[in-house]
Amino acid sequence: MNTLKLINEGSNKLKQSNIISHQLDSEILLSKVLNKTRENLLINLGQNIDRKNVKKFEKLIRRRSLNEPIAYILKKKEFWSRNFEINNNTLIPRPETELMVEKLVYIYKQKKINILDIGTGSGCILISLLSELKQSNCIGIDISKKALKIAIKNSKKNNQKNKIKFLNRSLSNFYHKKFDLIVSNPPYIRTRDIKNLDRSIKYYEPKIALDGGNDGLDVIKKVIYKSKEILKVNGLLALEIGNGQLRKVSTLLLKNLYRIEHNIRDYKNNTRCLIAKYIR
Repeated sequence: MNTLKLINEGSNKLKQSNIISHQLDSEILLSKVLNKTRENLLINLGQNIDRKNVKKFEKLIRRRSLNEPIAYILKKKEFWSRNFEINNNTLIPRPETELMVEKLVYIYKQKKINILDIGTGSGCILISLLSELKQSNCIGIDISKKALKIAIKNSKKNNQKNKIKFLNRSLSNFYHKKFDLIVSNPPYIRTRDIKNLDRSIKYYEPKIALDGGNDGLDVIKKVIYKSKEILKVNGLLALEIGNGQLRKVSTLLLKNLYRIEHNIRDYKNNTRCLIAKYIR
């Protein structure tokens, strides 16, 4: 079977499973099997594919047809122009989070600061910040040992192993000197809403990184309260939030002596991140 026919067969199977990006995903998965770039694949559509690789491709198509995210199948996701290793112990990095990184890099430019990432996951936020704020000191904490293994691997790949300290800590067990910047993409989805999420999220991404409790604010509150203890006066807290949480999170921040400096909207014009200054 040649490349073109195999791509089309894979695309048709994914289309039957209502995968919107069926053609692109089929091309990407065959590229992975053949260890080729997608561009190289598409200029050799007449190439015959041996049976062993056809079987491998069909297996990946079955996984994708069950709505497994292609990032988990590939075991990587691009973020801030870098490929990060991921698996189902870590959230898949989203483009919206890059907007937060972009704003923070602009604010601090080439300053040397102390940064804490709460719930670091794959480490993509912290590693991306450090790639731009090269003189900074960084710590990432997470309650998942499995996620931290991925973060450490990513720091090594980006030559940052000795620049970032990753710790298996909960917020209640974390004590440290004051930070200039605290970032966090915490769980913020209400428990009862998880069942309504897309299959690719609710069945594959780690629930511990999604479930924000009854009102979606359980972890957000903990981050805000803890940050008061370990954030310098005039330091910044950059916090990702969910749709419809702007008013409640803003109120929490103001009551805890934070002043909102920036409201970052995603590509659908929803507030995705608040950056607040601790003014005490």
